Amino acid sequence: MSDSTGGRPRGLRGIARTWVEVLVRPRRAFANGITPGDQAPALTFAVAVAAAFTLGAIATDPGAVPGVVPSSPALSGLVVFLVAVALAAPVGLHLTAAVATLSVVLASLELAGGIGFRDRGGVSETVQAVAYASSPMALAGPAVPELRVVCGAYAAVLLFVGFRAVHGLGPVRTVVAALPPAALGYGVGYRVVAAARTLFVA
Repeated sequence: MSDSTGGRPRGLRGIARTWVEVLVRPRRAFANGITPGDQAPALTFAVAVAAAFTLGAIATDPGAVPGVVPSSPALSGLVVFLVAVALAAPVGLHLTAAVATLSVVLASLELAGGIGFRDRGGVSETVQAVAYASSPMALAGPAVPELRVVCGAYAAVLLFVGFRAVHGLGPVRTVVAALPPAALGYGVGYRVVAAARTLFVA
């Protein structure tokens, strides 16, 4: 995810490269591509993922778009898309990252021999891990429950890999840290929980 100068690739090509690398080589992507304090590319990436998800949802299930402009379904779709990209994605990322930060702190507590913290990455690294782990959700827009569940599960796995890379937690602690933000950000935010209910709840 980083280029030869140590910065993050910018622009559409950079986003595409990052997306492919996270999906195909997640350990390498998280180990080499997350830089302290470099949140701007992560926010742009999260917005791009949300945009792809929203476009897929609107294109495959226009009837699910709220009638914001009753006389124009197309305009309603545009409004929904803009709200998702400009408001929901940034707010969702930071809310999920806040939950993730708290989860990492709790998972890092040492209960034996006094209370302390393991060496771990900071808030910036947590935000970036949450953003890049959402990569599979770019494909989850179509209203296909199976697809959304698979994408959500892979996003949760990627978050586990990301937290292991940037926070250095053990496997059990990483699961404890990753589950709450994955459930909120991918499960609720990207409707994976609703898709799972469609599949598994009679």
